[in-house]
Amino acid sequence: MSAHLPSRRELLTMFAASPLAPMLLRAETDYTAWYREAKFGMFIHWGPYSLASVEASWPIMQPSKEFPITEEQYRALPQQFNPTKFDAAAFVDLAKAAHQKYMVFTTKHHDGFCMFDSAYTDYKITNTPYKKDIAGLLAEACHSAGMPIGFYYSPPDMNHPAFRDTAKPARDNWNGEPTRSVWPLYLDYMELQLRELLTRYGDVVLIWFDGLHNQRKFDGERMHRAILACQAQTLINNRIGIPGDFETPEQFLPAAIPVKGKKLDWENRDTGTKPNYVPKPEEFRLWETCMTINHTWAYNKNDHEFKSSRQLIRTLVEVASRGGNFLLNVGPQPDGVIQPEFQERLRAIGKWMDRNSAAIHGSTYGPVQGAKGFRTTARGRDVFVHVFDWPGTTLEVAADDLPKFNSASLLETGQPLQFKQQDGRVTVEVPVQAPDPDVTVITLRS
Repeated sequence: MSAHLPSRRELLTMFAASPLAPMLLRAETDYTAWYREAKFGMFIHWGPYSLASVEASWPIMQPSKEFPITEEQYRALPQQFNPTKFDAAAFVDLAKAAHQKYMVFTTKHHDGFCMFDSAYTDYKITNTPYKKDIAGLLAEACHSAGMPIGFYYSPPDMNHPAFRDTAKPARDNWNGEPTRSVWPLYLDYMELQLRELLTRYGDVVLIWFDGLHNQRKFDGERMHRAILACQAQTLINNRIGIPGDFETPEQFLPAAIPVKGKKLDWENRDTGTKPNYVPKPEEFRLWETCMTINHTWAYNKNDHEFKSSRQLIRTLVEVASRGGNFLLNVGPQPDGVIQPEFQERLRAIGKWMDRNSAAIHGSTYGPVQGAKGFRTTARGRDVFVHVFDWPGTTLEVAADDLPKFNSASLLETGQPLQFKQQDGRVTVEVPVQAPDPDVTVITLRS
């Protein structure tokens, strides 16, 4: 009689108390599928720092004339923080209007202030005049509306005495002091807070670390184990000293599609491959770029250099064409309202997505990379051509391994277009003028 070989599910039951259990559960499903299909999310940087129109945390870490505030003044801001106009459902409604498929909220930035009701610190939102747990309110609204929510959590913490000697100014030791004997107490604090976030607020689809320098000091392996022990399907980014589930370029797009085994060079935006390289699916490295609408992550009443809706739409297309996700940031006002300029741009993106989301959501990088004047995304054997520079009367798309197409049409209207395909080249007859002033999408269907 042959021996019975247990299934992964049976193994998971057998080893439920083992560190292997979360990994076994991950093996049961494609836990990244929702993320790869989402493509577009909302990042939210918010805290008492919004009262002063300064960047989150950095004014006390690296003081500058740009944000003239003392550490004492910065630390006193929670005493005045009372965002009485905060409406979590309105945040979710805005994200949905923009066709954003997930939200990531800053539960704790580098300053150490917690926007959730942690049991392990007094430096938190429930000790402000507002008193309510903002992370909890947003999580509840997201769950009610079917909007996946993830949590940003900063490993650096300027407020915790085990992270650094808080008798000194933060500017002197903001990288932390892991050689001090109390450092293990700080790692305990981190793990306890992560477990709070993953056991008190329902499903959390991802944890977004922001580890700054020398990330290995935060014992990423330990924090990964703690996260997966609480919620085995939670994605984890790459900013705690180990690779994680996805790459996170900040304020820029990689020059080519990121691939596994090759480090993304932030300074040169280099992925180690040529801009026209189309990787095999098994080579692709999951990635997400985060970006601001103006220049600051936090609310800043003095920063009026907003990216246009057209620029943001094209950035979304650029990201999707390389298989990535676009995490676009908003910094709410101190009263709890997202400023009108941000809302206007998000709704404009949403109107474009009303007509063209089929070429973004559920897509992956297209078969033509590095082309001049257009970008491509793909779903199955169908290819979407996102035209930036209108070509006149004909558009040519060329690649060595294009599938055989049966039809061409404008995605927005479904209007059929005449085309010819021969020797790896598709020539499409298009209207004289671009139907969409931002980006016109042509569907090539197999």
